[in-house]
Amino acid sequence: MSEILVLVEHVDGDVKKVTLELLTLARSLGEPSAVWAGPGYSDAAKAKLTEYGADKIYVAGSADLADYVVAPKAELLASLVGSASPAAVLVAATAEGKEIAGRLAIKTDSGVITDAVGLVEGFVADQSIFGGGVNVHSRVTKGTPIVAVRPNSTAPVASAGAGAEETVDVELSDLAKTAHVVERVKQEKGARPELTEAAIVVSGGRGVGSGDNFALIEKLADSLGAAVGASRAATDAGWYPHQFQVGQTGKTVSPQLYVAVGISGAIQHRAGMQTSKTIVVVNKDAEAPLFEIADFGVVGDLFQVVPQLTEEIAKRK
Repeated sequence: MSEILVLVEHVDGDVKKVTLELLTLARSLGEPSAVWAGPGYSDAAKAKLTEYGADKIYVAGSADLADYVVAPKAELLASLVGSASPAAVLVAATAEGKEIAGRLAIKTDSGVITDAVGLVEGFVADQSIFGGGVNVHSRVTKGTPIVAVRPNSTAPVASAGAGAEETVDVELSDLAKTAHVVERVKQEKGARPELTEAAIVVSGGRGVGSGDNFALIEKLADSLGAAVGASRAATDAGWYPHQFQVGQTGKTVSPQLYVAVGISGAIQHRAGMQTSKTIVVVNKDAEAPLFEIADFGVVGDLFQVVPQLTEEIAKRK
């Protein structure tokens, strides 16, 4: 089977869940090789990567890979593509991951697919395009397939790999060092999961009515162990912080369960969540566009439905 490179997403040395998803996906198509960029590699990281199928782990521990923005990681991957000739390269479809994928495609004269929600034999990707209005199957026709896969598109499944380590030294070009990271501010992490990686997301929209009323959304989310999201209308109104906006101009999510409360479903919002496995909509307007893609819909007043739903979930725990 052919080698498939997987760029590891990590924070302070902790491997992020999306990497385990990518390793699981790569394992179904070839032999996964994890690529670690920057400081923080440890025995614990090796154990986690190996547990989820990494047959080889390329370790590039230079601080330069973290001290400069995006470009060094693209050069690292380009170097590995040249030396290892992998069948494909998989990255997470995050803002950084998609930029790395684009830069890598230019460096290796290859095709790139972003926002894939599935990948099958022949590296044919399931992809949502045109603001989420069309679903297509896409395949790279030139060079090494480079695919950015949305978080939560694949359930991570442990299956031990060989975990052979190989240290990689890459000499960065001057162009890769033109944007330097001058400061990092650690955001305080709450009890809720990260929005883009959460298995369950509960989002509120214009129908919630005010910032104070978002307490209803948060309470429902907490009962489900979910992340909280919001529509653009809600964030523009100042009811919830912009970093929680779901949609074409916000964050793209693909959880197992997406609960939309008081959201009519403009195409921009649908573009950010319609690949969710199960969609539940609560809205008093029976003609709300989001009902068109809902698996389950409740036509009713959210101020009555949501408290009852939260109470019923608590009873069943």
